[in-house]
Amino acid sequence: MNRTPLRRDARRAESITRARTGLTQDLRGRQRRYLTAMLIRTACVVVMALTWHRWPVVAVLALAGGVLIPYVAVVVAQAGWRQQRGTRAPLVAPTVVPAPAWSSNRP
Repeated sequence: MNRTPLRRDARRAESITRARTGLTQDLRGRQRRYLTAMLIRTACVVVMALTWHRWPVVAVLALAGGVLIPYVAVVVAQAGWRQQRGTRAPLVAPTVVPAPAWSSNRP
């Protein structure tokens, strides 16, 4: 039985675990994070409206959250795909094997 010898100097196969998530799956995750942030912002606005006269410090903190959360949500949502990009392995130039020379003594 003819077996191909194992070569330790050969380049390793690419692992599937290093593959990026698909664009559809990444988009779905970013949309969920953005929706969650907007729900928290809505809760901040409701808390602000309910506590404005009774606890003004809480109302001001909720107002600050309602103002800052949209900016943070957009930045986080847009940064998702770029963070998953890693450095690609360098391309390996193919090795050129010269063709065998033809013999001049052809029948």
